[in-house]
Amino acid sequence: MTTISLGYFPRDWQRECHRKRRRFTVYALHRRAGKTELAIMELIDKAMRFDRDLGLFFYVAPYLKQAKAIAWARLKSRIEPLRRYGLVDVSEAELSVTFRKNGAVIRVYGADNPDAMRGVRLDGVVIDEVAQIRPEIWNDVIQPALSDRKGWALFIGTPQGVNLFSELFHRARGLPDWHSARYTVYDTAAIDADEVERLRRDMSEASFAREYLCDFSAAGDDQLVSLSDVEGAARRVVPAADVQLAPRIIGVDPARFGDDRSVIFRRQGLIAHEPEVLRGLDNMALAARVAAAIDGFRPDAVFVDAGNGAGVIDRLRQLGYAVIEVPFGGRALSAQYVNKRAEMWFGMADWLRGGGSIPDRTDLKQDLAAPVYAYDAQGRKQLESKDEIKKRGLASPDLGDALALTFAFPVRPKSEAERMGVKRTSSRDYDPFAKGR
Repeated sequence: MTTISLGYFPRDWQRECHRKRRRFTVYALHRRAGKTELAIMELIDKAMRFDRDLGLFFYVAPYLKQAKAIAWARLKSRIEPLRRYGLVDVSEAELSVTFRKNGAVIRVYGADNPDAMRGVRLDGVVIDEVAQIRPEIWNDVIQPALSDRKGWALFIGTPQGVNLFSELFHRARGLPDWHSARYTVYDTAAIDADEVERLRRDMSEASFAREYLCDFSAAGDDQLVSLSDVEGAARRVVPAADVQLAPRIIGVDPARFGDDRSVIFRRQGLIAHEPEVLRGLDNMALAARVAAAIDGFRPDAVFVDAGNGAGVIDRLRQLGYAVIEVPFGGRALSAQYVNKRAEMWFGMADWLRGGGSIPDRTDLKQDLAAPVYAYDAQGRKQLESKDEIKKRGLASPDLGDALALTFAFPVRPKSEAERMGVKRTSSRDYDPFAKGR
């Protein structure tokens, strides 16, 4: 019998990862730890041992170019001894390796072309750099493909704030068929100790914590709201009695197109209530839902995004409701902000850090921690746009924008009689610059 070595000699942490994995496994690993090598060997091992028909295994990276440059080259290098003995076939056109003994196939994909992965039955998948993967790739494409064969999934990556990766990592700790673990630069011995100390010295504290200590709560240098801010607000409990005299405000962010969501958010003082998240509604239907929210909450002010909500605003005013249009790109009250959207988000960030309480929703926490900020040539603060956020593979922060709208202008609380008369009150009678918040 001929023994063929693939030249893989796992470190202690890699051996532990292979041994402890479950059906769904999430590993947070620092930069240059050797996570792609771990993933490739996991795929090769499971494909070689597969004892059913037509075994199919995927390696998925955020982009196909990235997958080809990193994983495909390493996969070919590892199975080269097998290829020399005629045990595998390699297809450059399909980026696949087929094992002749059992017909199992490993294929390399990019998440930038999800349609190429639809309609298959998967036995196992590795998803690399999960923080850059859109949630729908896992939820709508890969997870259904694993269901009928009860396939497995291995998620690996380095934390980058709130996203699919952080959601899966924390969820895994509470489910029986899931497992998650974190391996920092001090756990793997993958980088020389002197170099680790240099990195700690030369990098910002937050960057080092995120990239090498695998800290999901470490904010980027340009991140407006950190995960720790968001998690703190989600855990915070504010007694209702403490906000009885605070103004009630509704923010409405109508959907633009595609997978964007329409969101209605209610807030009173330090308490943000559960939002209404709506999909596929036209202007008339959305206006009806907003009208119902107004009747039920009796707010002191209703702020609606003017950019996408013109039809909703017109319909609500036609019905006699007092609403205030807020142009996201309009002029801010303070000269330190580029536009109104930036001013609202910075105001909301101060509220979150100053005692605000939000519902414990993953989609909301992801939205709030998504945008980064910068300064323009005049030194004014500007917030990353929705389109720029979506280009990074994250969802449009519709829930965040709706909550931010409740900080559009200072609001004074109305008397009970005024609240009862919120309908059929002209928006011209309301002074948004009156004292209050």
